[in-house]
Parts: sequence; C-alpha cells; structure tokens
Amino acid sequence: MVRSNPQRRAALVDAAIEVLAREGARGLTFRAVDTEAGVPAGTASNYFANRDELLTQTGARVYERLVPDEETIARQRTAAPDRETYARLMHELVGRVSAFRSGYLALLELRLESTRRPELRKILTDRVRADLDANIAYHLESGLPGDTTSVELLYLALNWLIVEQLTLPDVLSEAERERLVRAAVERIVVG
Repeated sequence: MVRSNPQRRAALVDAAIEVLAREGARGLTFRAVDTEAGVPAGTASNYFANRDELLTQTGARVYERLVPDEETIARQRTAAPDRETYARLMHELVGRVSAFRSGYLALLELRLESTRRPELRKILTDRVRADLDANIAYHLESGLPGDTTSVELLYLALNWLIVEQLTLPDVLSEAERERLVRAAVERIVVG
C-alpha cells in the first residue's frame, strides 16, 4: 500500500468528497475516486486499505477544509464581545460552510452512512463533539454574550439552515436567511 505522497492522498480524498456530494455513499468507489481525481485506475486502492478507511479520511478532510483561515480567526479575536459581533460570526460561519457545498453535502452523506457503520459513527461522533466543545470553549473564553446552551442551540439551528440552503435553496431567500441568523442570535444569546 502506497502512503508516501501526501499531496496525492489529499487529492484522492478531495475527489472522494466530490463523489460523495454528487453520487452519495453508494457511488463512492475506488474507481469513481480515481476518475474524479484524474489518476490511473487502482490508485485509490493503493492509498486506502478499504472503503471504510476512505470514508473515514473523507470525513476528517471535510473538517480540515471547513476550519476558518488565520485572518478570520484574528479578526474574530479582536472584535467587540457583543451580540452584533456574534451575529457577524454566525453569518460568516454559514457563508463559509455554504461556500463548501460539496463538503457539507459529503458530510451529510457520511452522517447517513454512519448509521450503518459503527466505526464511522464513532469517528464522526468524536469529531463533531470535539468541534462543538472547541466552539463552546472559544465562546466562553472570548467574552461573547451567552453560555454553553446558546452555542449548542445556535449549532443546531444554523446546521439546519445550512442544510436547507444547500438542498432546497429556493425555500428561503438570502434576505430571509440573513434575517433568521440575526434573529437566532438575538433570541438565543442573552446578554
């Protein structure tokens, strides 16, 4: 099994994200990944021991690509700790996640697949829980208004808003989505 080329591995996992988003979990095959990545047939099978490993690494890669860039993090750290800043952060989050449409759709496919694959479920559960815990810790350390429950409620509300935007984008207009993000912050975040 070839594992020495990290760029090739990343390209294969990125291709797997695109296949998952477009074809769903059933369409994720080594051959489909090879085709999407534009590499010779059999390449993906040289990098991943089995389909479960490919699924797992694909989930991890989605999260890597969703992390905000350093400029965004620096801007967040220097902003005023008030509800206006909080609303701006939530708009930025929805925008960043929505901009990586294939990644979020792939993540939804992975979540569905995890209902049938206990190992994938454990990995996704650990990753999502760690991400939520990190967001809660950042929130509490930042001095932004609200508490742990505020972060959890916004997490749940905004995740569904993103699903709606990516899967049925004509249900809510852009203006309605912006209004709802602001309303969620205003109603959920006390202080």
